[in-house]
Amino acid sequence: MTAGTIFLCSCEETMPLHGETVAKACRTKVRTADQLCRKELDFFKSVLAQESDVTVACTQEAPLFGETAEDLGYGGRLTFANVREQAGWSDEARQAGPKTAALLAAAAEEMPPIQAVTLESKGVALIYGRDEVAVEAARRLSAALDVTVLLTRPGEVTPPRATEFPVVKGTITTASGHLGTFSLNVDDYALPSPSSRRSFAWQPPRNGASSTCDIVIDLTGGTPLFPAPETRPGYLRADPRDAAAVERLIGEAGGLVGTFDKPRFVSFDADLCAHSRSKITGCTRCLDLCPTGAITPAGDHVAIDPAICAGCGQCAAACPTGAAAYALPPVDALMRRLRTLVTTYAAAGGTGAVVLLHDGDHGLPLIDALARFGSGLPANVLPLQVNEITQIGPELLAAALAYGAGGIAILGRAKPKHDLLGLQRSIATAGTIAAGLGYGSDIIRLVETDDPDALDAALGQPSPARAARKPATFLPMGTKRGLLEMAFLELHATAPAPVDRIALQQDAPFGKAQVDLDACTLCLSCVSACPTAALSDHPDRPLLSFTEALCVQCGLCERTCPEDAITLVPQLDFVAWREPKRVVKEEEPFHCTSCDKAFGTRSTIEKVAAKLEGHWMFSGANAARREALFMCEDCRTERIVNESFDPYAAPARPAVGIAEDYRTEAKPGKSGLN
Repeated sequence: MTAGTIFLCSCEETMPLHGETVAKACRTKVRTADQLCRKELDFFKSVLAQESDVTVACTQEAPLFGETAEDLGYGGRLTFANVREQAGWSDEARQAGPKTAALLAAAAEEMPPIQAVTLESKGVALIYGRDEVAVEAARRLSAALDVTVLLTRPGEVTPPRATEFPVVKGTITTASGHLGTFSLNVDDYALPSPSSRRSFAWQPPRNGASSTCDIVIDLTGGTPLFPAPETRPGYLRADPRDAAAVERLIGEAGGLVGTFDKPRFVSFDADLCAHSRSKITGCTRCLDLCPTGAITPAGDHVAIDPAICAGCGQCAAACPTGAAAYALPPVDALMRRLRTLVTTYAAAGGTGAVVLLHDGDHGLPLIDALARFGSGLPANVLPLQVNEITQIGPELLAAALAYGAGGIAILGRAKPKHDLLGLQRSIATAGTIAAGLGYGSDIIRLVETDDPDALDAALGQPSPARAARKPATFLPMGTKRGLLEMAFLELHATAPAPVDRIALQQDAPFGKAQVDLDACTLCLSCVSACPTAALSDHPDRPLLSFTEALCVQCGLCERTCPEDAITLVPQLDFVAWREPKRVVKEEEPFHCTSCDKAFGTRSTIEKVAAKLEGHWMFSGANAARREALFMCEDCRTERIVNESFDPYAAPARPAVGIAEDYRTEAKPGKSGLN
């Protein structure tokens, strides 16, 4: 930060200000106050009239300060940093000057705007239930929504006095879609008899009915229709035995009419996807991790439905090519904030930084509770908020250590909302690399707790890490894959004990395609299958090259190779990552025996000839045909035409047998059986 003004407030003298440290580290003007939000509000107004960029070290009163700025017509940039709960209200507040400066500098890093996905609902609702609870919910919602009740395997349900909305019977077999575009398939579908008296009597049922609607209200109490049902827009579900839950559902459903915006959590570039080539499946990392079913195969790549995506970010964290990248915020923006946080802390004199990655829904309230009712965060713990902890990939973890962090803690729930397999893989990969480079073992920790005291105890444990020899200062720019490559190379360059190669676990997205040179015929089918151009050829001569920094271990080359000559080796070879293409195999081209034209590789031609050795088309009276195998396509065609090769001149085949022939052969004396 080089311009503007920072407001530091002691919040009625409940915490130290560290104004001098902040001014020096942030290289900007610092204004101090004791009660900026009340008695010194005019002071805040006077500064707004003079400055274009203002940062306030308070988030509690951010609405007040924002409203004040709006009333004054302030056109500058106003940002806020939570210094009080994250640094000032702590047993180590007196030592938190570098941390205060780091929090303020990081808050000033501008984040790109959020992109939105628009969903539209006209209020057509299907209420799916078993009994009168569904019918009563429909009655109450019928004034706001266009409702239909679908009863699955109903018992005795009394018909309403007037048919204000349809009530039908059936069981949903498949469901897809989201708010505004639900599509349902229904079996055992039946209409009620209009003469139903004590309970509904149903007409003959049929299977294969279909329905579309904007909203699905599930009051069956059974298995949800969708994975991660709480995240599916437009799908509302409650236990029919829980009256309070049903009441909340009715209130929520009544408001689902109109146009709604939801964040676009993930950006996707299909051209970078390594899912499939030529109907051979390669990478399935995102498909395996998505908890909502938002990702589906779509030919050579996958498709991500932004309306269904709930933003866990596991696909982006696991995607080795960068085809799926988190957008809330993009990884380069988050890494810039991380860079500012860690480097400013060090510039202000801080040591032993531990980066605490947390979300806003769970982590932020836990940190607040620790500040209000406990000892607060330690002075060396630098909190950095992300949208979801599952969006954290190995590139962010590697960058934190390269920038000089002595440890990383990731704050999660005691009972996660969904599987953390993707996050655990990222931690394992980054942890293995960090340990191999001498940073220490277990320096990246996942703290799963809902208890502030447990968080305090976890953060109070000494870190076993060795910090980077000379912390990196690289500015994160570019795509996700490029940032990952840069972060790993910087991690290696600053490592306490660098090594050239580190072996990784089998599911790691980095490694080598090991080629058996004796088996490889340079057919180059692997080149056409490789989605990242890690394997490449030469336009003028038979040659296979490999760029290890581009390999994502998708396995398409291994599965495509007709000679089974490729084996994947998960590893991180820093020497290979810094090199351009390595030549794996090169041969002189095979020259036509007739015109001397180069048309293939010697190993390929010789292998084809060896496989056809002894075949009737190239042996005996047809031995001369074998010479055509060593000719280019033009000379081969001329030879075949001139010598009138008959492709149908095969040896006579045995006559086709009939059942009587087999019975005759089976008689005694014929087959030798008695």
